[in-house]
This record gives sequence, C-alpha cells and structure tokens, in this order.
Amino acid sequence: MTYPSPIALHRLVPLLCLALFPLVATAHGGHMDMADEPALGAGAAFDASGRLWLASVRDGHVVVQHSGDLGKTFSDPVQVNPVAETIYATGENRPKIATGPAGQIDVQWTEQPAPEWTGYIRFAHSTDGGRHFSAPITVNHDPAKVTRGFDSLVVAGNGDIVVAWIDGRDAAQAKSAGKPYAGFAFYYTWSADGGKTFAPERKLMDHSCECCRTALARGPDGKVAAFFRGVYGDNIRDHALAVLHTDGQTNHPERATFSNWRVAACPDQGPGLAIDADGVRHAVWYEASHGPAIWYGQLDPGHAPRHTLKLGGPGASHADVAVDGRNVWIAWNQVSAEGYSLMLRVSHDGGTHFDAARAIASSKVAVGSPQWLTRGAHAYVAWNTADGFRLVAAGEP
Repeated sequence: MTYPSPIALHRLVPLLCLALFPLVATAHGGHMDMADEPALGAGAAFDASGRLWLASVRDGHVVVQHSGDLGKTFSDPVQVNPVAETIYATGENRPKIATGPAGQIDVQWTEQPAPEWTGYIRFAHSTDGGRHFSAPITVNHDPAKVTRGFDSLVVAGNGDIVVAWIDGRDAAQAKSAGKPYAGFAFYYTWSADGGKTFAPERKLMDHSCECCRTALARGPDGKVAAFFRGVYGDNIRDHALAVLHTDGQTNHPERATFSNWRVAACPDQGPGLAIDADGVRHAVWYEASHGPAIWYGQLDPGHAPRHTLKLGGPGASHADVAVDGRNVWIAWNQVSAEGYSLMLRVSHDGGTHFDAARAIASSKVAVGSPQWLTRGAHAYVAWNTADGFRLVAAGEP
C-alpha cells in the first residue's frame, strides 16, 4: 500500500492515531478505493547466484530487471506481458517474482479487466535467465468476472509453483441468491510442470478478508504454508494458517490469531510469515482491537501465538518478517509528520527477545510495503519509493 503526503498527514495525526486503520470500505464488493495511489507495488527476489531480481509495472506492462550489485544498478527492463493490461500495483497487491535453481524466473500479477474491481491472476515464466518470457496465462480456471487479487507466489520444495489469492466468486454467488456472505474466500492452485499449466483451483476457506495480502512460506519439509486474514463470526478479522496440499490431501485451515478485532471493513493490512529450519512459524500481523498495532508471534494453530510482542502503535503498518538460523528480522513502515521511516527489530535467539526498534531508512515521498529478502545469512529489505527502488541492508547478523 502507499500513503498520502506527510504534509497532509500532519493535521490528521491525532485522528490517525485512533483510527489509521480500519479504513472505510467502498461499495465495490468490500474493496478499498486505491485507484489514486501511485504504482509503487514491486516484487523482488534473489536467485541462486545472488543476483537481485525486480518485477514492477510500467505503462501496463510487468517489467523484470536484475542487478549484480545489490540494487545500485539494474539491467534494461524486459517486458513480461507483450500486450498492455491494467495491473494492480500497490504494496498489498503487487507483482510477484520467484526464482528457481536452474535459472527459471516466475512472475505473477493480477490483471484488472473491465468492469472495475474484477481480477484475473496472471503468470509467465522464463527458462533462459530472464531474457524471454512465456506467453502469459490466466491461472484461475473460473472465468467469472469477480474480484480476485492479493495473490502470493512461492516454489515448494518439490518444485511445484504454488499460487494463492483472495477470490470473490462465492460472495457474488451468495449475493445473487440473496444470501449473506462475509468477506471473500481463499483459493489456491499449483503447477507441477514449471508453470506451463496449473491445476484447477481449490478453495481453502470461505470468509477471508477482502483486501489484505496473503502470505506464503516454505517450511523445512518443503511444504508451503499460508497465513492470511479471515472473517470469523460477526466480522472478527483474525488470521488463519494452513498447509496447502498439492497431493490430494485434505486441507485444514485453523485460526491462528485471537485478537477478536471486530470491524465491518477490510483494513488493507496483510500479514507476513517466515518458517525456520526447526519448523517454527514466525509471523507479523496488524490489528486494532485495543488501538492500532503491529504484532509479532510464533504461530500455534488453534491456540494463541507464543512469544507475542507489540512492535509499533499508531502510524505503524505493513510489516514483514524473515528468518535465518536463530536470526529473526522484522521491518515495517512508520508514518509521521516528517515522512516515512523503515523500522527494524532483530532477534538473535529465535524470536524470544528482540533488540530495540530503530529506523534504517527514511523517505519524504510515498512508499510501498517492505519485503524481506535473504541472501545467505544476510537480510535486506526491498523498499520501493516514489524516488526509486531501494535495497536496504539490515546490517550484520
């Protein structure tokens, strides 16, 4: 997500401290109107050789570039979709990029065809190191013109390309039948042939939040877990966790946060997830049941998270988490009258204790959501701003 001018915020900070989120949902199926935001949504990834890859949007095209010097300079952009599309490109709904060990580059985005607020999950891949890309395909098999988006992408340990998103088909069907339906639904699919084809999508859970990004992470067993905001009971916006099976097994999504935040709108604040070598699920999420705040915790599905820690209060948003060994890194955006700060907290004991919060970058112009990347034992934040893309080092582990 991107944010308004800090000058405009200066007069609104007292109100934002009470209710920066939730925001008021529009009438477009529960979505928030983000049409006026600059296209700062970009996805980044390191490949096996340590090169940095960036997927962003220019004039209706997803473009891919790479950097061999940690983002100081980039190659010329390569267009992924030859025909221009209307593409979602906000921090919560940005293009995604993933790399494979044999030079494969996978790119995913959400097209926004007419009418407004519809969405198709799109995918293309390169097998020659990003020089050329396959013709884009639509991942969702259901052709209905409904809201889709807030997608995520990860490669499983067995090489399957796993894709997940928020889908409005069930809500639209319920509305047509005159029946109530809270939120949307969480769907996913996978490709077992390198992205040439995708299996028919599977619904993981009814009643997901409408416009919070989804988070996927690969565990030490190679399986992919999903962490996302659900809707429970009377508009309680807590989170669910599930392993996304691609082998025909039954999925078992379980509630994983228990803040009991009741709000009849989508906060546009998705969570982050990272899984360490011992299978510990490190997570960050936003909630405002007792005032707006970002939280860290270790997920224990069906029970309250362990080692919970409040990271930031009013003005804090869009956190992400990464892990390597005993090191856990958390980053988030902090807005103030002076502009935006990229905040960092680090744990060296597996998330039991964290050092004090500190700013590692700042911006006086609009910013996108931070995304953690790891390269060996080192961690970096991909942070796109209206002044350009930045790769911000977290410092020595």
